[in-house]
Amino acid sequence: MTDNSQATPDEQRALTREELDLANRSRQPALGQLSDKEVSDLVGLLRMRRNRARDIAARQGREARGKAGPKGANPAGGNEGTRSKAEYLTAAMDRAIAERDRREPPQA
Repeated sequence: MTDNSQATPDEQRALTREELDLANRSRQPALGQLSDKEVSDLVGLLRMRRNRARDIAARQGREARGKAGPKGANPAGGNEGTRSKAEYLTAAMDRAIAERDRREPPQA
């Protein structure tokens, strides 16, 4: 089990257990212990999760404004939680990208 002590309580509420694990892997010292391939894989996984959360938040926002029909039985009342999730995943992805870029040799 991953130590969640680095994640804020809000982040722990917003993210699923799997997403929280990915976010924690994007923090030091765990990030520094990953191989280059594992860092690139982490960036890809975080990007996928972030894009999905962003798309769901956009749909929920349209439903709440009455611009789109409900996907479920009831229209979404808002999208604040999903927007927060996307923001936390974006921050985690940014950390992983920064580490990947830091490891790349300088271009001549």
